[in-house]
Amino acid sequence: MTATSSAFWDDLAEDLRDPEFLRAYIVESIRLATVDSVINALDDAREAAGLSKAALARAIGANPDAIRRLFTNGSTNPTVRTVAEIAAALGMRLTLEPLPAAEREQITDPLVQGEHADTAALARHLQAMRRQRTQPKPRRRTIARAA
Repeated sequence: MTATSSAFWDDLAEDLRDPEFLRAYIVESIRLATVDSVINALDDAREAAGLSKAALARAIGANPDAIRRLFTNGSTNPTVRTVAEIAAALGMRLTLEPLPAAEREQITDPLVQGEHADTAALARHLQAMRRQRTQPKPRRRTIARAA
């Protein structure tokens, strides 16, 4: 780890001591990881179904450019409605699942309480979670850094 990256993580750990910043950082990290994971799964399902982006757009009555951007631009923030429509066209549906206990300790508790005993560990956990959800294919959406 370079001195610059170490300074970044030290600064981030310090910033996470502010309850408002901590909550915003957790929410944004979770949003990015979740959207990226869902969109990548839908894109995999689209490819497995042999559907082009244009064919998928026609199936749900959407603009083909919007669907193309959704699957190629990491900065999109689709609505649940759009994601549900795409999922239905691919024979899928959205569901929610509870976080494992360890994730709740690292995410839910600090989000609700506005504090974490080890902000450096929290920053590392959120970064690892975001990396884990990112697919290695170059054409895939990649998670933007929330800094």
